[in-house]
Amino acid sequence: MYEEIPRVELTPAAADLIRRLHEAHGPLMFHQSGGCCDGSAPMCYPDGEFRTGDSDVLLADLYVDGIEEPVSFWMSRSQFQAWSHTRLIVDVVEGRGSGFSLEAPEGVRFLIRSRVVGA
Repeated sequence: MYEEIPRVELTPAAADLIRRLHEAHGPLMFHQSGGCCDGSAPMCYPDGEFRTGDSDVLLADLYVDGIEEPVSFWMSRSQFQAWSHTRLIVDVVEGRGSGFSLEAPEGVRFLIRSRVVGA
């Protein structure tokens, strides 16, 4: 039986950080645009704080152990067109990310790693 490869997944470090951010801020969401950092830095917001629209694509609802509701992962449609052949892996690295993303005060930032999805 064929199982579709998840479009977005989390590293254990990303899942741990999401749990901590959820505890402090409640339900969360991600949005990734083609803006800064060549589009490799997804932004984490309280759920609903970033308004999505027709120019955005919902790629995944991410389920994290210990969190009841999923964390939605959105991407701008134009960025999705460029990355549509990849599986996105949300990871965490040291360093300061965007001041608008919830993890900024933690001294770390979310980062996208990717793998090409087979044709």
